[in-house]
Formats: sequence, structure tokens, C-alpha cells
Amino acid sequence: MVTLMTYAGPAAADAPGTRTGGVPHVPADFTWPLCAECDGPMQFVAQVSLADAGLLSIFMCQNDPGLCEEWDATAGGNHAYVFGADAVHFPVPPADDGVTALDETCAVDYEELPTGDYLDAADDWHKRTGRPKREVLGQIGGRPLWLQSDETPVCDGCNRPMAFVVQLEEGHNHRTSANFGGGGCGYAFHCAPCSTAAFLWQC
Repeated sequence: MVTLMTYAGPAAADAPGTRTGGVPHVPADFTWPLCAECDGPMQFVAQVSLADAGLLSIFMCQNDPGLCEEWDATAGGNHAYVFGADAVHFPVPPADDGVTALDETCAVDYEELPTGDYLDAADDWHKRTGRPKREVLGQIGGRPLWLQSDETPVCDGCNRPMAFVVQLEEGHNHRTSANFGGGGCGYAFHCAPCSTAAFLWQC
């Protein structure tokens, strides 16, 4: 079974639940992440509702695309967080000149398809609905479809491989989509016991 994420139209910037773009739901003590390479504020990419409650939120640097190693899970060019029930605040992005938001906030629908293959599921959805394949925004749960080799991150807290949460496509519209190297995919992971998360992308 594959659970596809599909484009469900524009959403409010502060919409609850899973979406791409907008403003993250965060706890009161949240500090906007800065890139370890350029020291600029990161771009908020998406938040994903976790089955065991809480939100996984993804940020990456887009101030100098390709120069800050934002594709790597450990280089400091991106950051993923797991927030709990106290994530009810909306931060104001830093006033610097950095790129902090996508150009569109997109709502997400989920659709389960009876196949074990992400690409087959996307093809089946496209044929059945007649909607563009670009409106498949990714998959939640299951197994990641790696574009290169398996890069499952290891948790810094317990030194164990993290659990796969979500695979993200760049978006339904190239003018407002995330930048995963041009046609790439993003991958987010979670270690529930340690409440840690990680993100990377491949193209």
C-alpha cells in the first residue's frame, strides 16, 4: 500500500496539518533556523502531521542554492524539527534578506493505492483521475524511493537509523515549488524515542 500526497489547492498560510509552504506552527520558544554555511535564515518548506501526534517541520537554505549543501542531512544547510502539542504559535521570519518562504501554500490530500511501488501508485492515480502527475506531491510512510543510493540518516541521540516519514516532490507548479536540485525529491525521517528528525534531498 502506498499513501500518496496530492495537491488539494491553495491553503491559508497558517492552515493546520500537513501542507507545503506558509508559516510553521511552532512552540513559543522556537528560534528560526539559520544556515550553518551562509548564516542566513532558512526557507520553510513543509509541515507534516505525524500519526503519533505532533508535526514534523522542514526548513532548508535557499539563499545561495547549491552552495550551502542544503541537500545533506548533516551539513547544516537544512533542519527538521518534531513539534508537539505546544506548536500553536506562528513565528515572524527574520527580517534579513534571506529566502524564508515558498511562493505558494498548498493543501494536501492523502490517497491510498493498493501497490507497493510509489511510481506505480503515481501512474495509477494519474490515469484514474486525469490530473497531471506533477500534482502528486509525494508519499507519506511506506518505503522511500531513492533517486540515488539509500541515505537513511542515523539519529544523533541513539545512533540508530531513523524511521522514514515522508518523500516530497518539488511541487505542482515549477514557479512556486521547492528546489530539490531541479526535479529531485526530499526525504524526511524521525526518531520517535529521541524526538529528533532529519531531512535531505536527492536529484
